[in-house]
Amino acid sequence: MPASALMAFLHHLAAFTVVAAIAVEVAIFKPPLTVTQARRLQRTDMIFGIAATAVLVIGLLRVTYFEKGPQYYWHDAFFLMKFAAFVVAALISIYPTVVFLSWNKALKANTPPEITLERTGSVRMCLMLELAALVLILLGAAFMARGFGYYGH
Repeated sequence: MPASALMAFLHHLAAFTVVAAIAVEVAIFKPPLTVTQARRLQRTDMIFGIAATAVLVIGLLRVTYFEKGPQYYWHDAFFLMKFAAFVVAALISIYPTVVFLSWNKALKANTPPEITLERTGSVRMCLMLELAALVLILLGAAFMARGFGYYGH
């Protein structure tokens, strides 16, 4: 079915955008930050948020309408692992987003944001945990695609 293939493509495109955005954030986030770096981090984080939302919405649409249906996926341990890792990564991502948005006043004044060593470490840890969650999602996807983890009827 072409709609199923299109939804799979859009889901994978959004997922790869999430991975790329986190990688860019890790690469750019090297305090002390310039105004340009800080603005790029904010834009990249916005792209990350949009792409992560697309992953969630498209993924749930696929589960509900385009693939095996919710009765299958909600009885698959690896799907549940993927979903849990996604939710955890989303919750972890809130902290870096709040930090990046806190720079708005400084950036409007064309001043580089000041960030403490402690906050730098916290943001970097969050980004690394998000990457670790993505690894779990990939692991779950590989096992799920091969039919492991299903414990339904």
